[in-house]
Amino acid sequence: MRELPPTQKGRHHEIRALGLREFAGLTRDDQRLDPFELAKYAKLLVITFDQIVGLSEESIRHLLGDGKDMWSGGAASHKLPDGRKLIILNPTHGKNRHNATLMEEISHVFLGHKPSRLAIKNKNKEGKAIARDYNADIEEEAYSTGAAALIPYTALKRFVLEGKTAAQIARHFNVSRALVEYRIKISRLWDAYKENIFTSAG
Repeated sequence: MRELPPTQKGRHHEIRALGLREFAGLTRDDQRLDPFELAKYAKLLVITFDQIVGLSEESIRHLLGDGKDMWSGGAASHKLPDGRKLIILNPTHGKNRHNATLMEEISHVFLGHKPSRLAIKNKNKEGKAIARDYNADIEEEAYSTGAAALIPYTALKRFVLEGKTAAQIARHFNVSRALVEYRIKISRLWDAYKENIFTSAG
């Protein structure tokens, strides 16, 4: 029996993430999941930013300049004639962040979520513009499920108890350190992480 996170929400996301990993053919909890391989099975076509035709120079400058930290990726609302959905990733972000962004989009498909439309009408509690039908619960489920698929709880807990740093765990799974720290915190492993880091450093 595989160990699950201590919180109800954590278990909810973990069980769905394990389904994604199983679908990807992974048999060990410490194996890396490659979202770019999995995207093909989710009928997602990932294209590079320079393959987009028709953007104005002003838009390109904004998306890659002042606005580069305001988006990590996006999915087209309409499917291509062959049934695939187009995904664009922010080229100013690194591969590790791309993995998390793409995994979130795959999770939306896997979980059967209805996509949000880009009709900017409201602002969230941080004052950022959001789509009119933005659903925070759906976005959280997709992000958390994707993060759990990339960094499974059992492997994460084992690495934490072994005294591995967030940077080491991030390198192992090809993800960002920030994503590892997010997983440690929501999995209620932060106290153990701090204790074991100081122990292994000593």
